[in-house]
Amino acid sequence: MRRLVTTFLGFLLAIPAALAAQQPQQPPQQDVVEAARKAREAKKNLPKAKFVFTNDNIPTTGSPISVVGTSPAPAEPASKEAAAEAKKEATADEDKKKEEAEWRKKFAEARAKLSAAEKELDLLQRELNLNRQQYYSDPNKTLREEYTRSEVNKGKADIDAKKSEVERLRNALAALEDELRRAGGPAAWGRP
Repeated sequence: MRRLVTTFLGFLLAIPAALAAQQPQQPPQQDVVEAARKAREAKKNLPKAKFVFTNDNIPTTGSPISVVGTSPAPAEPASKEAAAEAKKEATADEDKKKEEAEWRKKFAEARAKLSAAEKELDLLQRELNLNRQQYYSDPNKTLREEYTRSEVNKGKADIDAKKSEVERLRNALAALEDELRRAGGPAAWGRP
């Protein structure tokens, strides 16, 4: 088996050498040199550039820059009516920007209140779950522990009150969106 493998490997190594011997050998440098000569001859036939900029002859920033032509004059309104119309558009744009800022502020405040109420509700629910785990229904164990049923009931009442507050704040946010729609403002003003 070993002899067969070594013979096979020797045969595989001999094939490329035999193929290389059959092909005629041309020095690759001769082709490269010939191509470079042709490129030089073609370059001689091209028209020369009138002026070539180099790092040595580029103007520095210390010298003044020349500008060809004049800068365009600002367009003046054709009449007083056009000037008045342009002024109205400018004031309308300013008013629209102020109105957008006011609406965005209202929505940001409403969302901040809602977010704070939802966080408080989450904390109250976590606290109630912890109290329920620590509360024992056995009266003898309850006497030894610090949590009583009244504290668990108070936690439930606090959660119910906070849920109603969260619902009220959500309704206020929805009413604010309706008010924006009735005022004709874009819905994007109500988005964060």
